[in-house]
Amino acid sequence: MFDFQVGKWQKACESTLKYKDGVPYRLINAIFLSRPEHYLSIYQSGCNLACKKCHSWHFTQDAVGEWMSPYDMAKEVEKYLSDYKITFVSREHATSWHAHELCIGCGSCVMYGKRSKRCPGIVDVDKIELSPQGWGPARNIVAFTGGDLACQPAFYAKSAELIKELNEQVWVLFETNGYGLTPGNLDLFKESGIDSFWLDIKAFDEDTHRKLTGVSNSRILELPAELKEKGFVFEVLSLYIPGWVEAAQIAKIATELASVDAEIPFTILAFFPAYQMRDVPSPNMWQMLDAYNAAKDAGLRKIRLGNVHLFVNTREEYEILEKFVGRESL
Repeated sequence: MFDFQVGKWQKACESTLKYKDGVPYRLINAIFLSRPEHYLSIYQSGCNLACKKCHSWHFTQDAVGEWMSPYDMAKEVEKYLSDYKITFVSREHATSWHAHELCIGCGSCVMYGKRSKRCPGIVDVDKIELSPQGWGPARNIVAFTGGDLACQPAFYAKSAELIKELNEQVWVLFETNGYGLTPGNLDLFKESGIDSFWLDIKAFDEDTHRKLTGVSNSRILELPAELKEKGFVFEVLSLYIPGWVEAAQIAKIATELASVDAEIPFTILAFFPAYQMRDVPSPNMWQMLDAYNAAKDAGLRKIRLGNVHLFVNTREEYEILEKFVGRESL
């Protein structure tokens, strides 16, 4: 990544991680209640991968933000718990995937005084709050997102320990590319109190993965079984990238997941042009539907399509899609 402060290219762990008096500090770009995840997201600068398709490249590939320690993380969580009316969910639902089971984020109940037809009807209206990305509840989940330095685990481990000291019922989630999740780091994360992972499997084919990220995915494909064995809650995300990662690769990823547990939540997210892949288009509805069917045929039972607005352009298309996959998958 390019570090503007020193005027040269450096490794992310050199530009966005430092120690002061033995305490690790990360460069943090932003912290706020995110939608549609409905949890507190800590957006980190710097990442151990340099993905060509990075959707957060402006702060993961450039060193930007404020230096913050695990003690600062705990203060932010304490503020979150006091500023919002927290909706408590079980540890098993400490994922992004489960957010729509509570609220679809439309805000109808607040703005118009009535729930939408798609509302799950679970969260009390007085717990629906406005945040920078829209309406919804504030769940008892804190997520490290954006840049990923799991290969340097001390910051995350200490942050999780301090967060758990505040409240053991606050679930700590790590959105990760998986590259730094070595067996030793997973054991450390387990001991420190990290509860769940959102694992981004970027490709099944190793050559494709190397072209997208610069690294092998052999270790990453082993992670679902290992996360399951170690008792972590987790979900998996894969991007549909036309010409790169299409239904055939998504089917293979889904097959691997189903061999571990058919109940693993799986999101197929529609790609949009970004960073070094601005010439690659978003998928269309039929391509996303093919990917959904491929994952379903592989044996997975919890499949969701994401970024629907990118591939559904009319009410008729939405109704067609809903007919095939069901409202709960959108």
